[in-house]
Amino acid sequence: MIVITGATGNIGRPLVAELARRGHDVTAVSRAGAAPLDHPQVRGVSADLAEPASLRAAVDGADAMFLLVPGSGGHLDTERIIGTAADAGVWRLVLLSSLGAVTRAGSASHGPLAELEKRVQGSGLEWTLLRPADFASNAFAWVPTVRAGRTVNAPFGDVALPAVDPLDIAEVAAATLADDGHAGRAYVLTGPAAVSPRERTAALAEALGVPLAFAEQTREQARAEMLAYMPGSVVDGTLAILGEPTAEEQLVSPDIETVLGRPAHSFADWARRNAAAFGG
Repeated sequence: MIVITGATGNIGRPLVAELARRGHDVTAVSRAGAAPLDHPQVRGVSADLAEPASLRAAVDGADAMFLLVPGSGGHLDTERIIGTAADAGVWRLVLLSSLGAVTRAGSASHGPLAELEKRVQGSGLEWTLLRPADFASNAFAWVPTVRAGRTVNAPFGDVALPAVDPLDIAEVAAATLADDGHAGRAYVLTGPAAVSPRERTAALAEALGVPLAFAEQTREQARAEMLAYMPGSVVDGTLAILGEPTAEEQLVSPDIETVLGRPAHSFADWARRNAAAFGG
């Protein structure tokens, strides 16, 4: 049995579906407790990572767990979360971390993830770390302005990053949870090419079949919007990556193809698959 935290999100939903397709029993954990998939091998369980004891019913008897923490996880007692899983019988742990845990380990935004990685590595469990870079699904933030005025508002219009498709993250997570050969590995997950917000706008316009305008925001404008759904430290760390990425943060990684045996999806692939959300 495999436990998935964050089971109703952009990564959790396809991960649960992929594991069920593979024939595994899956416990889908969310605060609401709703299973993201109507499938006889999937059960939804309500738990809150902020209250590690609430996880016990979800992890009891499980073999493996996918751990996704909200934000940087700095507000959580991750030692108790991992201990609760281990005490219940979990022996394989896959952590969704971030490339920023390596490139910005000393920052307020990514330092807690760097510490969590160390805690996972020292847990005594069989572990794998997944380090995605920028997410293609961050473009969902553009839905209101694309629907209302066929416009994308974003900062740093010509700074390119190799955004990763959450579907690829989910499929890599499924492989590392269910298959042997990934213990002690850290995989950097990126798309196949670095793509700027202006180029992503063009790809989204092609997927929708309508022209889209691109309006470049200032850092201050972007920060004000992001503060509505992210803590300030995470916003500042995210803007630093978007605006002044390191060379490592702009590199394309081969790890998705290494694990899955196929190339990573492009941003254009993601845009075509999700065009309906933008009114396409």
